[in-house]
Amino acid sequence: MADFTRRPPPGPGPSSHGAEQDENRNITPLETPAASANPVLSAPPRPRAPAPAGAALGAEPRPEPTRSRPAVPAPLPSVIFDPMPRPRVPPAQSAGVAPPGAPPPFSEEMLDVQTERRTAPPGPPPPAQEPERRAAPGMDRRGPPEADRRGPPAGPDRRGAASAPQQGYVGPERRGVRRADGSDSPATNRFWPSQPKTLQEAGLNATFVEELVLKAIFFAGEMRGMDVATRLQLPSALVDEVIEGLRRQKYIDIRGGGGSGVGRSTMIYQLTTFVTDVLRQILDRNRYNGPAPVPFNEWVAAVKQQTVRGNRITRHRMQDKFGDLIIRDYIFDGIGPAMNSGRAIFFYGPPGNGKTAICQGMVNCYEGDIFIPHALLIDDFVVKMFDANIHRAVEDEPGMPSYDRRWVRCRRPLVVVGGELTLEMLDLVYTPEVKYYEAPFQMKASNGMLLIDDFGRQKVSPKELLNRWIVPLESDVDILTLHTGKKVQVPFDVFAAFSTNLDPSALVDDAFLRRVRYKLEVQRPDEEQFHEIFQVMCRKRGVPYDARAVDYLIDEHYRPHHRPFAACQPRDLLDQVIDMANYQGQTPRLDPALLDAAVRSYFVRFDKPVDSSPTAASAR
Repeated sequence: MADFTRRPPPGPGPSSHGAEQDENRNITPLETPAASANPVLSAPPRPRAPAPAGAALGAEPRPEPTRSRPAVPAPLPSVIFDPMPRPRVPPAQSAGVAPPGAPPPFSEEMLDVQTERRTAPPGPPPPAQEPERRAAPGMDRRGPPEADRRGPPAGPDRRGAASAPQQGYVGPERRGVRRADGSDSPATNRFWPSQPKTLQEAGLNATFVEELVLKAIFFAGEMRGMDVATRLQLPSALVDEVIEGLRRQKYIDIRGGGGSGVGRSTMIYQLTTFVTDVLRQILDRNRYNGPAPVPFNEWVAAVKQQTVRGNRITRHRMQDKFGDLIIRDYIFDGIGPAMNSGRAIFFYGPPGNGKTAICQGMVNCYEGDIFIPHALLIDDFVVKMFDANIHRAVEDEPGMPSYDRRWVRCRRPLVVVGGELTLEMLDLVYTPEVKYYEAPFQMKASNGMLLIDDFGRQKVSPKELLNRWIVPLESDVDILTLHTGKKVQVPFDVFAAFSTNLDPSALVDDAFLRRVRYKLEVQRPDEEQFHEIFQVMCRKRGVPYDARAVDYLIDEHYRPHHRPFAACQPRDLLDQVIDMANYQGQTPRLDPALLDAAVRSYFVRFDKPVDSSPTAASAR
């Protein structure tokens, strides 16, 4: 365990520089090798090639290492959390008449016949499938057999079909994983949401989908059938059945054809006057208008199958995942085991040395994609999950098998929160105007990484923030509260990282250090790394790199003032050089005059005067 107690001030020696001593020295734990007292002189001077007499400062390109790409790790199996249903008052009417050609209702005799067929000894091949058992046009035929995908029988209140398991209900772990019996099936150990063929398989009920259809047409004014299916992200065959039921109830009517194609999907629908009272009740309940939500227990199962825990990330696999960052060996050795465990890590050290950039590169080490739902259904309340500002969607490859479009294929997310973080932002955010929830940051970061940057600078005290994270870090379960007061247990499958440039001894206690097992100090670069960072930034900015110009910068502005290096300084100084060169009408280059001007503007100290009274200020 790291010891963050303060050390006594060092005695006089060659490394002490009086008022010029670096005031932002980082606290180094006992298990971290101690760095040199003077970061500038922590390594011997870099050998410099002699330049010909009278030669101008020229570019000296450096070779770049080659890297390889690793394999995809396998996630762990799933566990299901079942929410408790909340009773709802159904609308005044519902579509209770089955459309022509619909499959027969589920019965115990059908289950017995299907079970007998699966357990019977092998015999001659079965006859061709009867026409009435084939799927309707537009439905996915590549899913598991109908007997394996059958949902619970319809009850008096269809709105609660996705909550508690019932007799004959096949859980989401059998729906979610595609079987390896077809050529188009993905790996059996990954989560793959199959396309639902019935509302029971989707975990929804007819009444809830009817409300979504009515709200979609209400907010749009009028819509084609195919546009309604796209808005709900459900198969057209299911949406057409719901629309036909609403037409029989006189809630919607056909305004005309779409001008291309035939069928109900191209018809343009609008609301009638008979739906006014029903629509008012629906909007009073919630105004969510988007893709159909996924049942909460199916999302929990998906999180467990796409877990961030137990990876097998090696040093060779990590080397090409950090882009242009100059990473020391001790950084790889510190973050690699932490990423394999999926547990929390604590970064500390002086500011401007790449703690945030390292976290952004760490999430790239998790290869493969995951599925994130557009929204969840928790006790008949809608919770928005997908956030385009956080989740990076992945385009489908040609020939990929179909999947439930209520889920979005994304890269593993990286959620960064800083000084704006409050305790209220870590719970379900309920908006009374629209009457649905927004998922908190840690919930959106599921199966990914959550970075609490600038830890200790939040509006809430560090102690209160740490107390909020103790239970999730210990048990991998977070407790959220609905506005009704009910507690909801959600999985905390997140690789949490805390980053600070403040004194750790004033922020953390033993309870926090015990739960955050990995601590890593991000140290300042030495002179050799300072050159390497300058070379990388010159290549990214399109400026010729000149090693002798960087040597001039170090000799004139770092060594005489005992100024410590920082990893962000090459980028910041180079940007100022480019801005000044453009202002003067010159070509950006590492010119000593431009470097001098950039240093004068960048390194400024604001020392407090001895007497700050207005009289003394006017006298000066």
